Amino acid sequence: MFTGITTDIGMVRSAEQRGDRDLRLTIACGYDMDTVELGSSIACSGVCFTVVDKGPDADGSWFAVDVSGETLSRTANDLWREGSKLNLERSLRIGDELGGHIVSGHVDSIGELIEVIPEGGSFRIVVRAPADLAPFIAPKGSITLDGVSLTVNDVRDTGDSTEFSVNIIPHTAEITTFGETAVGRHLNVEIDVIARYLERMLAARAHPTA
Repeated sequence: MFTGITTDIGMVRSAEQRGDRDLRLTIACGYDMDTVELGSSIACSGVCFTVVDKGPDADGSWFAVDVSGETLSRTANDLWREGSKLNLERSLRIGDELGGHIVSGHVDSIGELIEVIPEGGSFRIVVRAPADLAPFIAPKGSITLDGVSLTVNDVRDTGDSTEFSVNIIPHTAEITTFGETAVGRHLNVEIDVIARYLERMLAARAHPTA
């Protein structure tokens, strides 16, 4: 589990093809890798990955993860290329401060950034997501974009999609990859886990089993 609070920005050093569809990513980071165990989880721009190798070298700290073809098909592929920057977060430990909201690291869909609107020192981004996510996105609710916990400002359903906006304050822009935001960028979207369970409960009530 994670909180959606980025603790480092990593960069993909290499993306090595493994088999027909899988990748092995080596990611540069600022973490002390002596405190990271093999097999532990690190969220990379919203995707929960398992650390399969690690170490310091002359260029700094790094860790490696394996990305399955299934993950590649369901996430923003531009993230998994050499030179790409990633929002990193280590897994939540008991006693840690829950500064964002509960995040699982399981991407629900891919959104597209369709507008950037300056608002004082901050800026608002508008994201288009598939219509089937509409029941899970509400004004003042939580959503995770590329692993970052954000608050939804407003929502507009357009029939074949749903559009929503969030504000990016200067601090968030500074410590995440949202400091380099451009229209057309694809984003990993994870809906609020509470909204997910509420929808499931409502569906079960509407269609009870015999």
